[in-house]
Amino acid sequence: MNARKLLAKALASPAGLRFDEATRLAKAFGFSEIRSRGRHHIFSRQDIPELVNLQEVHGMAKAYQVRQLLRLVERYNLELEDGA
Repeated sequence: MNARKLLAKALASPAGLRFDEATRLAKAFGFSEIRSRGRHHIFSRQDIPELVNLQEVHGMAKAYQVRQLLRLVERYNLELEDGA
């Protein structure tokens, strides 16, 4: 699924996003994974002071964390990177 479809899916239902889809979406907006410990995967972007924490629970991403990612995208007017 391409990044635009993932974004539409996340906006429609944050609770229905699989963990791998959430990580692909974060990377499509320019975030890179800086560390992971257990189920916590931390993403950052050089020009944004906040971090994005995504957790995998039974293959799914936590809905509130997907919403936090979407709020950051909106707050900083992030666009999908080329090729996403």
